[in-house]
Amino acid sequence: MRVLILGAGGTGGYFGGRLAQAAVDVTFLVRPARAAQLDAGGLVIRSPLGDAQLAVRHLVAGQLAAAAAAEPFDLVLLSCKAYDLDSSIEAIAPAMGEHTAVLPILNGLRHFEALDRRFGAERVLGGLCFISAAKTAGGEVLHMGKPASITFGERAGEVHSARCRAIAAAFARAGVEHRHSTRILEDLWIKYSFLTALAAATCLMRASVGTIVAADGRDFIERLYGECTAVAADAGWPIPAPAQDDALGMLTRAGSPVTASMLRDLESGQRIEGEHIVGDMLRRARAAGQDARLLSIALCHLRAYELRRK
Repeated sequence: MRVLILGAGGTGGYFGGRLAQAAVDVTFLVRPARAAQLDAGGLVIRSPLGDAQLAVRHLVAGQLAAAAAAEPFDLVLLSCKAYDLDSSIEAIAPAMGEHTAVLPILNGLRHFEALDRRFGAERVLGGLCFISAAKTAGGEVLHMGKPASITFGERAGEVHSARCRAIAAAFARAGVEHRHSTRILEDLWIKYSFLTALAAATCLMRASVGTIVAADGRDFIERLYGECTAVAADAGWPIPAPAQDDALGMLTRAGSPVTASMLRDLESGQRIEGEHIVGDMLRRARAAGQDARLLSIALCHLRAYELRRK
């Protein structure tokens, strides 16, 4: 399997690096400055699961079309931020041959509309990941904590497709925790409903889960999560009871230091994925005629932050 990874930052750098470490045919599409870092010191991963320093194949935008024409890619792994989605779609377009699939592992669901429109729904797999990783100023991929897993599957049609079996084989070879899901849309909704509630709550309150609970905010978080699960149910993907219990356990755990990565981005003055995560959930709630007052307040807060940041 020939794989193109968009970027070599935290998430793409980690998963792509582990594939490359296992001698899977991986190429990174990067900007010139990142290419210079990779030329100078290779791809460096610092992780509790094992460090690595790898000489990896990489291209810049002007080289991609010729490389894809000479040897087509089977898969493009897309792990950009939601606000970079449009430019990322254009960046990977030259790699999308007749039989190339794209596996997005962005948060949320909104990105599927743009990817389906550009490449066709049959070529866009469903995917998600659990990892906390970032690229340092020096170019190292820093993996924080032990979770590092990826889940993928066909959104429609054949559930045990040849391309998903090939992806599973590649990640197995790399020793990466993975799951070939036969119900990927359910998996996506489970994560999306949890993540939206976590981001909305911790950003609105500027606090961790444990702090919100200590401030008598348990009911607030439970109602916020309830607004999200109501949207999932209306979409035809009700969140199973065990998954709801797990989510509420994490969202209301006393003393928990957990926050959404969106809060960390917000507190450091960076762009956030507010529209893609909370905004899209609210849009779906309103389309279903649901009262989503807490989501509305949270989105107003996130929009106000972006206006002030600009």
